[in-house]
Amino acid sequence: MKKLFFPVSLFIFQLTFSQFEEINSFQKKLIQNEITGSNVAMVWQDGQEIYHHIENSFHSKGKAINTNSIFPIWSMSKPITIVAMMTLKEKGLIDFEDNVSKYLPEFKNLRCKNPDGSVYRCKNALTIFHLLTHRSGYGYYSNPQFFTSTVKYNTLDEFSEDVANHPVEFEPGSNYLYGINMAILGRIVEVITKKTFYEYLKDEIFDPLQMKDTKFYLTASDRERFQPLYINNGSLKGYTNDLDELTYDINNKAYFGGEGLTSTMADYSHLCKMLVNGGVYNGTRIISQESIDEMTQSYSTVSNDPFDYGYSLFVLSDPLLDGANSSKGIFGWSGYHNTHFWIDQEKNLFGLFMTRAREFSFDIQKEFRRAVYSSLDN
Repeated sequence: MKKLFFPVSLFIFQLTFSQFEEINSFQKKLIQNEITGSNVAMVWQDGQEIYHHIENSFHSKGKAINTNSIFPIWSMSKPITIVAMMTLKEKGLIDFEDNVSKYLPEFKNLRCKNPDGSVYRCKNALTIFHLLTHRSGYGYYSNPQFFTSTVKYNTLDEFSEDVANHPVEFEPGSNYLYGINMAILGRIVEVITKKTFYEYLKDEIFDPLQMKDTKFYLTASDRERFQPLYINNGSLKGYTNDLDELTYDINNKAYFGGEGLTSTMADYSHLCKMLVNGGVYNGTRIISQESIDEMTQSYSTVSNDPFDYGYSLFVLSDPLLDGANSSKGIFGWSGYHNTHFWIDQEKNLFGLFMTRAREFSFDIQKEFRRAVYSSLDN
């Protein structure tokens, strides 16, 4: 029997092991089915950690996860950027109806694409709200040397100047397209605060939340703790340290708030605790519950999708269509290398899962949620 880590007595542990066996089975199957390598899952409810288990693959070319393991969290950087934006709004330093060009003049003459590929000057101004909701018209682009790449850019200023010259896919505000919006918001934070984006995150979020290992770079000692990538994409299978895609160079100041952060299980759990607690962590308020409510409103819907989309967060609107026995209104997000989380304020619960594996699968989060809610119902 593998050990589960509970901050409760052995007596309670013996009573609850079978209750959470479904979650443990979920973790094991990911390794057995060659979907991920080693992985770690946490469930927190009513002020305590009720499940925390590391399932290691012990593959000869892999690396066992421990409590200090560092993961690239990719798009789970986005909710952190959103929290930063809410802090600016609460301080009265920004209005989300503001035009982006108020802060970044390079976006004043934004161009739009026609269906035939020709371009014209956009009729709608690009606003902060469009970036928050992925309704700007900027997507993600396949060329790794373009846009959110620390290989090409050294600062967010360089990035912003470059991206403003690229036409958007449609009139801002007219549609939903998941894309590079958080990186532009990071540059806006820099202009407003006169700090680098990382400095602002550290001062307003990371230090108050005791997220000491969450940053945009890796030192030599961090590299020793950095989880290798397990890849299984049909043509490649195995472990590698050569597919970072970002440099994580300490001297690079292109702090991409949509994909650039690295973190640990413990660090990210502090962010989750703050969100599930209505914006408060260890007695310190980071944002208000009203800000969380605004972040998790439905601003975009997609046909036959059980989730609506808020400020770079999914929000479950149709639990029956989702089919994972999850609460209506849960919100969260995922990262490219299969880091996943969700917040359930109704049940005072969050789930957090970390591994480093490709290819990405939303099914991992769905099956994790299914296992958690089934366990709680037993």
